Amino acid sequence: MNKSLMAVVLGSVLLLNGCETVNTTSAGEVGVKRQQRMLTLLSSQELDQMYAQSYQKTVGEASGKGALDKTSADARRVQAIADRLIAQAPNFRPDAAQWQWEVNLIKSDELNANCGPGGKIIFYTGLIDGLQLTDDEIAAVMGHEIAHALREHSREAMSKAYGIELAKQGATALLGLSSESLAAADAAVKYAMTLPNSRANENEADLIGLELAARAGYNPNAAITLWNKMSKASEGAPPEFMSTHPASSSRIASLQAAIPKVMPLYEKAPKS
Repeated sequence: MNKSLMAVVLGSVLLLNGCETVNTTSAGEVGVKRQQRMLTLLSSQELDQMYAQSYQKTVGEASGKGALDKTSADARRVQAIADRLIAQAPNFRPDAAQWQWEVNLIKSDELNANCGPGGKIIFYTGLIDGLQLTDDEIAAVMGHEIAHALREHSREAMSKAYGIELAKQGATALLGLSSESLAAADAAVKYAMTLPNSRANENEADLIGLELAARAGYNPNAAITLWNKMSKASEGAPPEFMSTHPASSSRIASLQAAIPKVMPLYEKAPKS
């Protein structure tokens, strides 16, 4: 066995010994069934606690700058939409009913929102104002972000990064690689391994988010109008193969194919 192959095998063996295969959510009507490799050294609960500290720091800093919005009409909208989506999360994983969910709106021009491990949600006013989002479109964004938390994509990414780092350390020790060689290897890993899997995670979040919104009584078709708006707002973005996010055309096609699966859920769901 040559040294480079030995380094890869070493990293792989160490990673496999420290990981478990799990499926963090049920498949739902949209059929997300991919099994995930998770690092056993970092439990879901530990990551939730770590992220909660970071989240509170972000919220505290926003409050100190007068940027934390708790009273506006948009703040009430975001909270009400979150409440309806959160109520549907146990359909994908029952333990989400015990999560310490939090929702905060921050005044910022940033076109962004996120839901971190354990159900910590941040929405930015720039996303609502900049794209003139309807309630259904806000639900599409938030459902997508909640899906990332339900699928523990952050923990999965950390597990993958751990394996890559082990392989790099093994290669360095065995081969005496230069910093330039390692930089080239990093670029290859990024585009050949990390990003394609990240795109898969984005697709999972799209599908689960679509179903969460439908179950909560929000029109699934809003996901299409949302991504059309996002596409216009992100002109000049890198091509799909160099991005962690699917190209808008690919994303919209996937969502359109899934809408008939969740439309019956929307039709029978309470609308308020």
